[in-house]
Amino acid sequence: MTPVGKLRVGVLASGGGTDTQAIIDACEAGLIEGDVVVVVSNNSKAGVLERARRHGIPARHLSSSRYPDDADLDRAFAELLRGCDVNLVTLAGYMKKRGAAFIAAFPNRIVNIHPALLPGPHGGEGKYGLHVHESVLAAGDEVTGVSIHLVDEEYDHGPVVARREVPVMPDDTPASLQKRVLAVEHEFYPAVLAAVERGEVDLDAVAAGEGPANIDGA
Repeated sequence: MTPVGKLRVGVLASGGGTDTQAIIDACEAGLIEGDVVVVVSNNSKAGVLERARRHGIPARHLSSSRYPDDADLDRAFAELLRGCDVNLVTLAGYMKKRGAAFIAAFPNRIVNIHPALLPGPHGGEGKYGLHVHESVLAAGDEVTGVSIHLVDEEYDHGPVVARREVPVMPDDTPASLQKRVLAVEHEFYPAVLAAVERGEVDLDAVAAGEGPANIDGA
């Protein structure tokens, strides 16, 4: 295995930041050996930035308003995260696709969480928020879940690091399903990051095709 070691996590998020909060809490509780060292959002008004500030974590805004060229924005992200000595980048409700320059800066060290089972029809462009759960219900699936995957240049496409199934109930609405899946996200994302830190999940092996890991403790 290729353990990452003590984590210095850089989080990219666009919204309220409940997954980010779960990661911060796990670090502060010692469940993850490491720290969230910077939180970056493309939305200057995102609640996740205030969450970071409450914990004394640097909160930064980077978007196309300042860097209209995507390649320049990718390089700005990479420079900011490298400047914070980040060794694992976590996307937690980050709504923008990043490009080659950003991905190349952190090979096999960028992960994303998605509120459905990947690979599958409930991922990809436009499949975010309630749209994901609407897709699951429209398909008549009896099981959905949470997937954590390595990030590449396509939406929800990189190799899957770990998955956790969540049952779909007969009376579910998109909102009720979202709530139940989100509760699993808050347990599962920190558990997977802790497994990466301990060397129980080898991100390089996942990238080479080893396949999803079984994660206990969530």
